[in-house]
Amino acid sequence: MTYKVAIRQCETPLEVQLGQTILEAALQQGLDYPHNCRAGNCSACKSRLYSGEVEMSPYSEFALTEGEKESGLILACRAVPWSDCEIAWLSEEDRIVHPTRALKCRVHELARATHDITIVKLHVLSGGPYDFSAGQFADVSFPGLSSRQYSMANRPDQSTLEFHVRAVPGGQVSSFVHTALQVGMPVEVHGPGGTSYLRTKHQGPILAIAGGSGLAPIKSIVETALFERLTQPIHFYFGVRDECDIYLEHHFQTLAAQHSNFRFTPVLSNPSGTTARRTGFVTDAVRSDFPSLEGFKAYLCGPPPMVEAAQRMLPELGVLNENIHADAFYTNAELKAQESSR
Repeated sequence: MTYKVAIRQCETPLEVQLGQTILEAALQQGLDYPHNCRAGNCSACKSRLYSGEVEMSPYSEFALTEGEKESGLILACRAVPWSDCEIAWLSEEDRIVHPTRALKCRVHELARATHDITIVKLHVLSGGPYDFSAGQFADVSFPGLSSRQYSMANRPDQSTLEFHVRAVPGGQVSSFVHTALQVGMPVEVHGPGGTSYLRTKHQGPILAIAGGSGLAPIKSIVETALFERLTQPIHFYFGVRDECDIYLEHHFQTLAAQHSNFRFTPVLSNPSGTTARRTGFVTDAVRSDFPSLEGFKAYLCGPPPMVEAAQRMLPELGVLNENIHADAFYTNAELKAQESSR
């Protein structure tokens, strides 16, 4: 049995098999439906249900609130039709669709940024041109291993691709990167994807919050905003556990010295010794500095607990939900565990 799902942005209805989600059917049929995590943890595929009936598989309350659900919003990645339906994905300012590319690359440079983060720089050999928006990610395949999603850390106008790979305990891919990857090895890159990208038409202040290797997409966003000569205040808070987890500090301090509208603030949540730095949770530092964030656009990247804490805090300080763009870095094991529990 199949159901027809009419999407207002598309001419041809989707044919959705019984038990299949709307997003699964859309991607299977070649439709570039807005999405990111595919697991109900972000809000990239949030859509409005105009008619018909769907059943929603479990999802994160941060991706879709009860009030939003009651108002007729759904997540396409969790919505299974039980009748013919009519829907529309939510309109987004600056919605950008880049052509999907399959790139053949070669490792150009490797640098150990911290005890558990390696910076990997790649030269593109074929398959380009590779266009993306600052803040997006790609599926990256190292020799003999399954692909993993990593965010581009370079500006879109730069030809060398940069990825930050954090060592995950028991992680097959990240362990290979940290112990066996060598300059000159082939790497495949397929992308881009993701909707937590820089909105260059936004004229209000920008707040960026990153944790760990979540610095990668924020680096791309900040550098691109400054390169494009955006003049509004840009505040970047980098939350880590201890001194040993901070990296690229000199780079961002240099940017701050060169651009009066940019400020970089590292925050240590669990310092092992005395420090003159800001301490505590990064969200508490933001709350302390800004009694109101009305008019801000926020970009959040990094560990899920940090991203979720920021998603709870920002609306309390006046940030509209549509101005919060989040990319929580779930490990492959975490995603599999979530899927098995649903």
